[in-house]
This record gives sequence, structure tokens and C-alpha cells, in this order.
Amino acid sequence: MKRALLGAAVLGAGALTTAGVAAALPDDPVASARTAAAGARPGFQVPFACKLTVTAATFAEHRPQYSVDFQKAGISGTPVLAAAAGTVSRVADEGATSYGRWIEIDHGGGWTTRYAHLSSQAVKKGQQVALGKRIGTAGATGGVTGPHLHFEERLSGVVQKAVLGGVAVPYYGHTGFTSKNTCGGNPYTAAKVCGPGFSVIDAQAVAGGRVYLLYNAKTKVNCVTTLKSTNLGKATAASAHLQVKGGAKATDSGKFAYYAGPVKRTAAKKCVKWGGSVGSSSYTSPYEHCG
Repeated sequence: MKRALLGAAVLGAGALTTAGVAAALPDDPVASARTAAAGARPGFQVPFACKLTVTAATFAEHRPQYSVDFQKAGISGTPVLAAAAGTVSRVADEGATSYGRWIEIDHGGGWTTRYAHLSSQAVKKGQQVALGKRIGTAGATGGVTGPHLHFEERLSGVVQKAVLGGVAVPYYGHTGFTSKNTCGGNPYTAAKVCGPGFSVIDAQAVAGGRVYLLYNAKTKVNCVTTLKSTNLGKATAASAHLQVKGGAKATDSGKFAYYAGPVKRTAAKKCVKWGGSVGSSSYTSPYEHCG
């Protein structure tokens, strides 16, 4: 991952005035006590246009702790995009304090994102937004010393360590991220879903996506994942399944933003049956790949 350190002048732009900031943040006072069932983390993307490189800055003294400040020379006025599909749950203006102009998006399953210090807001509360929808522009409103985008990923009101495009944001430091938001196509690959050492050995198209079978020659483990090609960023029905001959069928099914799986099983010198689905379109192989 490309790393990029910024000069001191830019780093200063990433810091809220620390005195009293935690108390000033417009949080729900009972957020941490919410009992709504948590869903799978949406596939959050960098909230800027395709191929734009920004620095994700994280600070031990940041409040909330796991917030991310996106920094870039000339960022003021840069379009800010929804990190995943959802419904706008807040559009607020704190004036010259705290978040300044900010937006919150509800992604379902207890997950929300927040975008703060905006110079403009382009959506309304209750509006449904797709992945990559322009929601405003970056700026320097609120309690900041310079322009940047303050970003949070929250679960049941509690800020989580951010994950962007399947890559965990390092804490603490300054790391370059290039956006894949609105680039078109699924931002994930089968190899990325299954992990290091896996290579694709077979694949089958289904309406709305593609099912992949992968194998790790070192560990003798098979892996199946189904990557969506439609409704990207929106949780819709998909599944992936794998069965080693003589064993039980393993399935991952539900509503997913980008992919189902990975489903993994050891299968040295044994045949496997594999497949998956997107919506009502599905595929199941015969027993094969017996080596």
C-alpha cells in the first residue's frame, strides 16, 4: 500500500481543537446502549471520486478515537461521495464548532457513516443514496484549522476502526488511499476475498455476478466466493457454497453489498461441488477438481 506523509502545514489541518471536542460532538447520548441487531459491515469505499488519491490521517488524540481525516492539497470544494448505499439520516450545521456542516448516512444493520467539515451539503434527510452519490463538498467548517474531510464508520453509534475497499486503515499514521468509488465494476476480486495464496481455478457466470472456485496449493484449501456485478454497494441476496465429497455442504448466504463468502474447506485429493447465486440466478457444479 502506498504511504504518503504530509508536511506539518497540512497535518495541522487534520486536528479538531481538542479542548471539549468530545463533549461538543452531536452524539446520541445512548448510542452505545442501542440493542439493534448488528449486520455485516458494508463494503465502505473511499468517499471521493474514482482514482483520486488522498491521505487517511489518524491520530491517537482524535475524538472520536477512530475517526479518519482525509487530507489532500486543495481538497476544499472536492466532491464528497457516499461510501456505501443507504439513507441520509442527518443533515446538520454546527456553525463554527464541532463538525460544522455534516451528514450522516444509515446503511442498515446498525452501520452509519459521518462526513464532517463540509463546505456544502447536497442531500436531504430521508433521501436514499447509492454508492458514489455526491452528497456534498469538502471544506473547513466547524472547529478545524484547515480544510479536510472528517469521516467515521459507526456501528450502533460507536465509532469503529475504518475499513475502505476491504483495506483496514492503519492506526495511527498517515496512509495514502486511492479511491475505487464510482470506478465501475466490483471493487473486490476473488483472490482478494479468499486471501493470500489462493488462485482462481474455475468460474461460472450467473445473472448479476460470477461464482469463483479458488485453491491454495500450499494449504490444500478450496475457497468459493460469488462476486456481484449489479446493485453494487446495496445489500441484495447472494450466496456461495462448497462441499467436499463425503462431507457436509457449507454455505454463506444472505444480503451482501459486493460478495458472498468466502467459504473454505480443505480438499486434498478429494472432489468438490461448488457454486453460488445472485438473486434468483444460481449455479451448482458436479463433483470435480479431484486432484
